[in-house]
Amino acid sequence: MTQVSLEALIAGARAGLLVSFPTDTVPALATLPEKAGLIFTAKKRSQDKPLILMAASAEDLWPYVKGSENEYKIWQETVSKYWPGALTLVLPASDVSDGLRQRVPQEMNPTDPTTIGIRVPDSAIAQTILAQTGPLATTSANFSGQPPLSTMAEIEAQFPEVLVAATEFQGASEISVPSTVAKWTGMNWQILRQGAVQLYP
Repeated sequence: MTQVSLEALIAGARAGLLVSFPTDTVPALATLPEKAGLIFTAKKRSQDKPLILMAASAEDLWPYVKGSENEYKIWQETVSKYWPGALTLVLPASDVSDGLRQRVPQEMNPTDPTTIGIRVPDSAIAQTILAQTGPLATTSANFSGQPPLSTMAEIEAQFPEVLVAATEFQGASEISVPSTVAKWTGMNWQILRQGAVQLYP
């Protein structure tokens, strides 16, 4: 039985275990960014499919990216319009650790560590968890190439080693399609995956 209380799930995530919880799209499979390799192993996922860094607020995610002052302005305008919500932004990843920047672990995106996908979900449960764990490496809960699982019971059956949010915290995901993924090209947004959000320039 891997269904656990919210407190136990948060403690497990902080300890570097694999956890699963509802979001505003499909349920997430998540762990600490430096433990991202656990997700690739559990999902049998190809190394060229990067993970998403999810957090409770945009402020928690800015240290993981780098750009010009003008780029930050554009990015912040975009997130103020669409976050929290089903939009993942792929931005240049920070490669230094100092007071302002946080180095993105290469495990998040093994084949292209220069970029990172970031998102703030529009889900009270997810935000409660992320506010206490800090940003987590996330992806949909399913074996790679298969449809995303939509219930905690399905996730528990397929991933018995994962700590799953107990039923009382479940709350069905509101949208059963993944997030829209938009990559910053240096000039504008390129849609890599059309999902729940229509991104307008």
